[in-house]
Amino acid sequence: MKKMKRVLLSEQGRFLLVGVMNTLIGMSAMFIAYNVFHLGYWLSSAMDYIIGSIFSYFANKYFTFRSDRKSAAEAVRFAFHILLCYLVSYSVAKPLVSAALQRLHFPVSVLEQISMVFGMCIFVVLNYFGQKFFVFHRKKTEV
Repeated sequence: MKKMKRVLLSEQGRFLLVGVMNTLIGMSAMFIAYNVFHLGYWLSSAMDYIIGSIFSYFANKYFTFRSDRKSAAEAVRFAFHILLCYLVSYSVAKPLVSAALQRLHFPVSVLEQISMVFGMCIFVVLNYFGQKFFVFHRKKTEV
């Protein structure tokens, strides 16, 4: 139990906890936009990251990386980082999933939703390292 508590209190544990909450919020928005409002692959996945990123910025800034700096540049770096991760993740996910599953003859809507989930996985990895080393990075003199 002590080990689990130590992991959850670590930076990676906090990032994971925020990520789970962010994923639930964002995925809900994405699949509602896609399945209820029929907004399509790009707009639905964008809804995930617009809504989730607002939550993620504040949760990761104050809870995960414990950044107390008041910096417009930090917010701009975060927005740029999220946009870059989003474009890379979803641009890679859709063709990879389509190529991998083309022989199964899934409907386009199923392929696109599988691509969205795969894109989310790529995004998580890129996002962690970008936030840690680019957005909320502290110089050694700040620690």
